[in-house]
Amino acid sequence: MAKESIKARQRKREKMVAKFAEKRAALKSAGDWQALDQLPKNSSKVRLKNRCQLTGRPKGYMRFFGLSRVMFRDMALAGKIPGVTKASW
Repeated sequence: MAKESIKARQRKREKMVAKFAEKRAALKSAGDWQALDQLPKNSSKVRLKNRCQLTGRPKGYMRFFGLSRVMFRDMALAGKIPGVTKASW
């Protein structure tokens, strides 16, 4: 499980990206690179890292579910993810 400070930093970046998304798009389309450079660095979408929504784990991330492989397996076996069952043949 990731440290609480790492998860908080990620949430802060997500809020900042959402806040400045429209402004960044307008500046990019206008080609105003000077004004774009004045915006906070964390408002850039490329600074986000895919992390598990529950644990904050950065590796083994499954984009469709927003979970790491570990939490996905636990939740799938517990029946908490609709439509996902353990394979048996």
